[in-house]
Amino acid sequence: MTTPAKKTANATPKAKAATKTESKAKSKVSAAVKPARKLKVAIPKLSSIEQALENHLVFSSFKTNEAATPRDWYHAASYTVRDHVVKQWVKTAESYYRDDPKRVYYLSLEFLIGRMLSNAALNLGIEDELKKGITALGRELENTVEMENDAALGNGGLGRLAACFLDSMATMDIPATGYGIRYEYGMFKQSIEGGQQVENPDNWLRYGNVWEFQRPESTYDIKFYGHVVEGEGKQHWVNTEHVVAMAYDMPVPGYGGKTVNSLRLWSAKAAREFDLKHFNDGNFEQAVQERNDTESISKVLYPNDASVLGKVLRLKQQYFFVSASIQDILRRFLSTHEMKKQADWAILPDKIAIQLNDTHPSIGVAEMMYQLVDVHRLEWDFAWKLVVKIFAYTNHTLMPEALETWTVDLFGRLLPRHLEIIYKINFEFLHMVNHHFPGDPELLQRVSIIDESNGRRVRMAHLAVVGSHTVNGVAALHSQLLKQHLFADFDRIYPGKLTNVTNGITPRRWLNQANPGLTALLEKAIGADFKKDLTLIKKITPLANDANFRKAFAAVKHANKARLAAKIEQKTGIKLNVNSLFDVQIKRIHEYKRQLLNVLHIITLYNRIRSGEKGITPRTVIFGGKAAPGYWMAKQIIRLINDVASIVNEDLAVGDQLKVVYYPNYEVSAAEILFPGSDLSEQISTAGTEASGTGNMKMSLNGALTIGTLDGANVEIMEEVGEENIFIFGLTTPQVAEVKANGYNPNDYYHNNPELKQVLDMIANGFFSVEEPNRYQPIIDNLLKNGDQYLLLADYASYIETQDRVGKLYQNQDEWTRLVILNVANMAKFSSDRAISDYAKNIWHVKS
Repeated sequence: MTTPAKKTANATPKAKAATKTESKAKSKVSAAVKPARKLKVAIPKLSSIEQALENHLVFSSFKTNEAATPRDWYHAASYTVRDHVVKQWVKTAESYYRDDPKRVYYLSLEFLIGRMLSNAALNLGIEDELKKGITALGRELENTVEMENDAALGNGGLGRLAACFLDSMATMDIPATGYGIRYEYGMFKQSIEGGQQVENPDNWLRYGNVWEFQRPESTYDIKFYGHVVEGEGKQHWVNTEHVVAMAYDMPVPGYGGKTVNSLRLWSAKAAREFDLKHFNDGNFEQAVQERNDTESISKVLYPNDASVLGKVLRLKQQYFFVSASIQDILRRFLSTHEMKKQADWAILPDKIAIQLNDTHPSIGVAEMMYQLVDVHRLEWDFAWKLVVKIFAYTNHTLMPEALETWTVDLFGRLLPRHLEIIYKINFEFLHMVNHHFPGDPELLQRVSIIDESNGRRVRMAHLAVVGSHTVNGVAALHSQLLKQHLFADFDRIYPGKLTNVTNGITPRRWLNQANPGLTALLEKAIGADFKKDLTLIKKITPLANDANFRKAFAAVKHANKARLAAKIEQKTGIKLNVNSLFDVQIKRIHEYKRQLLNVLHIITLYNRIRSGEKGITPRTVIFGGKAAPGYWMAKQIIRLINDVASIVNEDLAVGDQLKVVYYPNYEVSAAEILFPGSDLSEQISTAGTEASGTGNMKMSLNGALTIGTLDGANVEIMEEVGEENIFIFGLTTPQVAEVKANGYNPNDYYHNNPELKQVLDMIANGFFSVEEPNRYQPIIDNLLKNGDQYLLLADYASYIETQDRVGKLYQNQDEWTRLVILNVANMAKFSSDRAISDYAKNIWHVKS
């Protein structure tokens, strides 16, 4: 059991100086936080859209119509729409300060917000007027929108979920702010060269960002390193290195435009940007060294942490944005609430709720204690009661290895005071556990925030669980498995703390914006209110049996597939058969998501076609997604997909019966074309590995049928749409556990299934890599010699049989369309509005 670090020596001159510094800082906060004057802001009247476009072209871009480039028109259109957004943004901020509601703060290392122009115009209801204005000036809105770079503020489902939640909170008029990092570069821009993933810098800010507002007045001092001394009965963190966090605000307009919330992103700035002495001495690199070192903190999303320096940078990133955010949250609270004595702070949990999106921001628990105890001088026990009432934590993984941990050595060097705080939290937590569950040292070891068995590491997920009043999983199955396995001990210690909030997606982005053809068809059939209340989409259920509606629905799908096919031909040069089944798997490349199983099916189909088998449904298999730069096996899977594609696509005997495509640089704007153009949604992770998934929801809402295992949210999708309207295959989660417990031997499946053996032998013998026959031997070894961790071979036969049923049904287009309509009609549960309503009612306790 880890005990709190011993107190250091008596008060020293450094401690006294630190006390004075902290007192000055506290006084500065107090002076700046007196209740703001509640003024009615006068907002200038906006000109017509067409006039505003012309004005901004000249006065914001300094261009005439004749000289303007497409990017100039994008800027003019964005400034025009932004004016309308800001008008409501000001009104929203004014109402929050006037009414002083409880506010929600959503802390996430990712916000995959996509493009802003079309989303803002649609949510404010001015897209038609914008289109008319641009058309009148001789331009097209579609071309203008294409000039906007996707904001590279996220990588996958975690960041896209956060963006959907911000949209819903604004639409539902919930006072909320998102907090994250303003990455100068995204994770990377992916290109496929020679069949392999190549990572290129994603310089999304190259041309600036019309949608952000720099806030140089909102800066906070972030400390690293140093050491802790005791003075006047308090701990003081001294001799630290300093980084400045500067705020950049982006608007989040809700649908209908009534509420516009904020996404506040932090950029790292050096405390001293330029050393003139070094420069004058001719040491030019040293002159800017501090600035370069500091700004690396917000330079890149998810720096490779294979090295010690990479690990340091990632922990710095997490603490940097969390510390700045919590300081900002407390500053905002104190600006309208005067704290004369400790008891006055009791209202803090009534005014702020902080949601930790995964383990990345979990250092916030220790940081809030640092701010309340060390900076604002609250007593430890009083402060801890506040902290536990403020924080809630969302877990997004079932894999223990994915739960973030840091070595005590690294953590203590970088954040010495916070390690002391964590030690004390852990000491008191373990004391409580030992009191309620005496004589169980193994329990104490399992739940301790400090892992003593693996080289002493800080378990960030444990810190989040202990420091939060509620912990939620993101799908019913995921939450059940958390209670049974990953957090079983915590569920026993804290009955009722673990709960479920199934993820959701915003219909504004993923239907109204991504699929205007289907949106128009639905509006004609049931009205437009489903955009704000997706439960109304259920009204189209009877229309599944209406031949005219099915015909119109199929026409929309065909147009979306044609749009996707044109985009794919533009990006890859591959011409697709639009009448083929578009079979799509777009998501992060990871072994547990089993893109490799999909490849095995492709090769199986290829062999059947080459053998002359008749009646096979023409199929186009589309992949997309990025592999982490250091994830070699995932990169090999990408290469295999492309090697298989090059053989299949060039085989004259196959022709249009089978095509394989890898869509490069999968991002939000790509997803807005891929989802509406999909016929079949591949959700084929090993049962018990995917927390939820949201791509499955987006696909279904846009008219794709699902083939999947009973994993993540697939279980709930099946419950909503009906078992007869979804293609489920493979082992269930209990069956996976049973197969592994009974000594799973993948070679049994290999030797007993001739089709599977043929497929694996082709890969192993270099059929798809003639110039390097052994290229994919590591993949084969993983499957046959290393235990096939994700049970691809165990699920292969079931997957192939289910894919055969998919192909057969697709040949009956009328019946296929009927099932698709029923899927769309039953997607209401998977709206992010429903998810946010659950959070608001059961976790944050705010009105929605």
